[in-house]
Amino acid sequence: MTDTLPTTVDRAADARVRADDRGHVFHSWSAQALIDPLPVAGGDGATFWDYAGNSYLDFSSQLVNLNLGHQHPDLVEAIQRQAGRLATIQPSMANDVRGELARRISEVAPDGFSKVFFTNGGADAVENAVRMARQFTGRRKVLAMYRSYHGNTTTAISLTGDPRRWANEPGDGSVARFFGPYPYRSPFHSTSPEEETARALEHLEQTIVLEGAATIAAIIIETIVGTNGILVPPPGYLAGVRELCDRYGIVYIADEVMVGFGRIGEWFAFQAFDVVPDLITFAKGVNSGYVPLGGVVVSDRIAGHFDTVSFPGGLTYSGHPLACAAGVATFEVFERDGILARVRDLGDRVVGPRLARDRATARLGRGRARHRPVLGDRTGARQADPRAARAVQRDGGGCCAGRRGRGGLQEGRRVAVHALQPPARGPTAGDLRGRPRARPRRDRCRAARRGRVHVSP
Repeated sequence: MTDTLPTTVDRAADARVRADDRGHVFHSWSAQALIDPLPVAGGDGATFWDYAGNSYLDFSSQLVNLNLGHQHPDLVEAIQRQAGRLATIQPSMANDVRGELARRISEVAPDGFSKVFFTNGGADAVENAVRMARQFTGRRKVLAMYRSYHGNTTTAISLTGDPRRWANEPGDGSVARFFGPYPYRSPFHSTSPEEETARALEHLEQTIVLEGAATIAAIIIETIVGTNGILVPPPGYLAGVRELCDRYGIVYIADEVMVGFGRIGEWFAFQAFDVVPDLITFAKGVNSGYVPLGGVVVSDRIAGHFDTVSFPGGLTYSGHPLACAAGVATFEVFERDGILARVRDLGDRVVGPRLARDRATARLGRGRARHRPVLGDRTGARQADPRAARAVQRDGGGCCAGRRGRGGLQEGRRVAVHALQPPARGPTAGDLRGRPRARPRRDRCRAARRGRVHVSP
């Protein structure tokens, strides 16, 4: 990571990039004529910059995937080296970096997880995890939370609880939803985290019984709810979900797409809650998104089912060598540079004390996953704010970027939530000294006043 940022202003390049983008790129989650994407010229570490000479602190890690920051030299070199040796190979053949990455992932997963099925990203990881659960159990139905996001493919968006699902319905008809725990704005009118856990689990069991336990293949849960609020589960909740799955013969799918690979100081976030799922979906942080990659870590119990039964799924670019090479390099960087320990240290030493000093209510999670409600109505479920739904329909609730002069901040904004989720490689508190504060647009401030601010670096 360099110590200096570019100062060159290239207005011609800025105009050319804008013209090509506006003229030819169809953007996701957006009304095309109502957006004005920022042309980005380059990036390094926790910073990126535009063609006008403005730099931005990437406090959202792009889409919460850039765990090792922009242009990490080890990851870039690994991709270049692999491209020079073998740029691609089909998934039915054995490949060294694909096999090595699968082995490394299995080694940091709990005991009893020996196999990895590679995908191109998080949504198709969820699709294939659900397919495995359905094939394994012979059942069809899947339970998912209202406050959730699982991806944009048919089954994944059907599992999603937030307003992004609405325009995509009908989708997979074999999905039922339940309320997850949310102590700050409890749908169960709880007065403590322990009470919230007990009532949320009672509600989940009632849902299982009323939906028909014998019809349910899986329950899928984001270990820490991501774009719907950075919601850390209260003590005992995930263990209770595990017990219910065991009691009723249901597969427990842990959606670790956002929180896996160091986001809270563990390889997988569920490891911080002393629980073991049956299937683990991952993407994003496995190689910081340098080349698209995702997958499912499969328990031996479920993998064994497919020893003599063909798994009915596959992808042309499953385990792409360039993506896997970046994944292997990611493991090497994590181990060499002590990334997990760094994340835990920043959570305990920097983020936690700052939130504890805040006059607003501070509910601390684990590592660098922090829950910080600031203002807003704390009563009732309020699972979907109509104002937020209109924002999703207008601009997809995407990330916004703020900057002032040479300094700046890009923060993730999903519905009425501001989330700060910078790369684990930086910045530290020292990196921020002397950098002008970003001034969020007025409508962003209104959203924060009526909602919450969440920090999950």
